Amino acid sequence: MSSYESLTTESAVSLVKKLGLFAQSESLSCQEIGDGNLNYVFHIIGKEKSVIVKQALPYAKVVGESWPLTLERADIENRALRLQGKYAPDYTPKVYYSDKDLAITIMEDLSHLEIARTGLINGEDYPLIAEHTGEFIARTLYSTSDFAMGPQEKKKLQNTFCNPELCDITEGLVFTDPFFDADTNDFEEGLRSDVEKIWQDTALKLHAAQLKRLFLTSGDALLHGDLHTGSIFASARETKVIDPEFAFYGPFGFDIAHFTANLFMNALSRPESRREPVYAHIATVWDVFNREFTRLWKEDNKEAFARTEGYLKWLLADIFEQATGFMGLEMIRRTIGLAHVKDLDGIADTETRLEAKRRSLSIGARFVKERRQFSTADELVEAFKEGL
Repeated sequence: MSSYESLTTESAVSLVKKLGLFAQSESLSCQEIGDGNLNYVFHIIGKEKSVIVKQALPYAKVVGESWPLTLERADIENRALRLQGKYAPDYTPKVYYSDKDLAITIMEDLSHLEIARTGLINGEDYPLIAEHTGEFIARTLYSTSDFAMGPQEKKKLQNTFCNPELCDITEGLVFTDPFFDADTNDFEEGLRSDVEKIWQDTALKLHAAQLKRLFLTSGDALLHGDLHTGSIFASARETKVIDPEFAFYGPFGFDIAHFTANLFMNALSRPESRREPVYAHIATVWDVFNREFTRLWKEDNKEAFARTEGYLKWLLADIFEQATGFMGLEMIRRTIGLAHVKDLDGIADTETRLEAKRRSLSIGARFVKERRQFSTADELVEAFKEGL
């Protein structure tokens, strides 16, 4: 029988005191601050320290109890955080405690930082965010791949990160529903003609199907699985990647694609004079990813073909092609699917907002269909500018 019960502010405080994270006599403040779709998040503050208590809910908050979800995802998130903390400690919050039955993780409080999406919308540029995120992605992916672990050890780890329910959400909301007249889609009536063009675009749907098959069948490395600007806390000097509850073994290009796509959507929400810092981030994250992945490849590689001339160059080009396609899908689904981004939805003027969303759809479709024609981040930026 499960011992699961939902926390309240009172029971969250009792728990952290019981665990000895705070003294029994200490007066604590506790507030539920979760603004996501799947979890409770309690911010507990004492005199000298503070913590975050995150608890998975057995259903999707965005829909309600009619959409049940496994609590196993909390254990997956906890284990992913600990692995990411091993390979990229500077960019991962510290985990203090976890409880599989209660679906709880207690971790470092990052409230001195800001959710990167919010800051970017408000005009912050976070000069180091792309460098830090590129290092995080390269280190966590490479270190959990066949190249670093060897195929046998990787397969053992891969078996512990089977995440079918959350992968099913991605498979539906990212790869499938936006390309059909699905009930989960959500878009303004002013976009209907643009949306119906997507539904009728057979070539685009073929490419989406190919990318979906790659997502379904590829197990390159342990992905974060939902790495967008809302999953990053940042300041001018610091970056922390949070919320890896969608973690699973998937294709190398997926995480960097979602980060880059969300940067492009932020650029769509900015005036032209404020887009250059975002373009610079897109170039930087790819430069750093390639550099760090290459360094790790040369330093620690269990693959017999690793020194074969051209292998690494081919692999990095393949990752870029994957990512370009995944990036386009993310731009489309964040515009007309169930889960939107505040960057676009927050544009106050109706026609300006609709025009930005039309650009997100058309540029996204081009990235999906023409992904094999791009080989550098600069080319992606130029294509984006053409799409404006």
